[in-house]
Amino acid sequence: MTADAGAESRLLGGRYALTEVIGRGGMGVVWLGTDRLLDRPVAVKEITYPVHVTEHEREILRERTLREARNAASLDHPQVTSVFDVVEEDGRPWLVMEHIPSRSLQELVEEQGPLPWHAVARIGLDVLSGLVAAHRAGIVHRDVKPGNVLVDTAGRAYLTDFGIATGTGDSSLTTAGTMIGSPSYMSPERAHGAPIGPPTDMWSLGATLYTAVEGRPAFARDEPMATLMAVVSEHPPPMLHAGPLEPVLRGLLTKDPAQRTTPEQARSQLQAVLTGQAAASVWPPPVPQSAGPPPPPPPHAAAAARGDRIERISAEDLKALAVGSAAALGSVARDQARHLAEKRRERRADRARSPAPSGPPAPAPVRRGRGGRPRRRFKRRWIVVPTVVVALVALAVVAGLVALVVTLA
Repeated sequence: MTADAGAESRLLGGRYALTEVIGRGGMGVVWLGTDRLLDRPVAVKEITYPVHVTEHEREILRERTLREARNAASLDHPQVTSVFDVVEEDGRPWLVMEHIPSRSLQELVEEQGPLPWHAVARIGLDVLSGLVAAHRAGIVHRDVKPGNVLVDTAGRAYLTDFGIATGTGDSSLTTAGTMIGSPSYMSPERAHGAPIGPPTDMWSLGATLYTAVEGRPAFARDEPMATLMAVVSEHPPPMLHAGPLEPVLRGLLTKDPAQRTTPEQARSQLQAVLTGQAAASVWPPPVPQSAGPPPPPPPHAAAAARGDRIERISAEDLKALAVGSAAALGSVARDQARHLAEKRRERRADRARSPAPSGPPAPAPVRRGRGGRPRRRFKRRWIVVPTVVVALVALAVVAGLVALVVTLA
């Protein structure tokens, strides 16, 4: 039984009273609750696995969720939502977390479209500080995306779902040969099943900030495998709203993790972007609306939401991705070669079409030396060629003399 069956009367673990749904995602439902023991509001995430996940996979994900959530509970940082407790009930883990009155970055983008670049830069700095704290503790988030970034009414950002994402979206294949996650925000190395580390979170941060400032994901396609193919083999589309953020995002979205922007570089670049930005331009997100019928989604909402979906990708699909991405890269190289060849042909054709100059050719400029006297042009071959000839003749004479001495001896 899920909490949907009666949140008003549901008491989780004999301690946490659930009241209303405040968020939904691909792997769970977030409830507003009250910790009756400490008399404080909490956010409780009910883990709900997709129907296409097998029972064996569900058990693996449950164990990883519990293990990683306990690790995340050790984090203590102002830009990371704290994990207070883990409760197992109905055969599923429920995570009790700090409640922050806020809205997810995903919701804001769906409602407003592209956000101001200076607001996105500040959000990036907040999320980055949380990631650095996690990396120092040996934790890689592995599911940084707009749905896992909360923004309060003052424009401050908080990173959430630590541990849940690492358990449900592990970059390595499970024993059932499956990877689960949001393809639009997976790094290229994660899509290839390669070992991952902090650079993986930096890629996801770049993809998240791209979505926030452009109003759409950089790599989202209609199918998960097409999205992953774009991640590993295509550049992000041209940025129309990023302004001074564009070079920062391109550095974060570098395919090679060894060449990708580091956390230290990203912090310096984001701070430089905000240098001189007037304090009055702080972007205040709208106050959460009261309960009622939701307004119709704007035209860009579907594109923004599509990138945040959780997908299940099999080992066979990942192998096909590796082959397809190599072929795609070869195709890109061939296209580039054809493009350069066409450019060369166009230049030759332009030169052939250009009219020949009329009249006698212009005299070559006369070089003058000291005193204004004409300076004779020196041609290197006047000296080099005779010198080489003399050297060869001398070498031949010496060789002949040596042979003659040997014969007489």
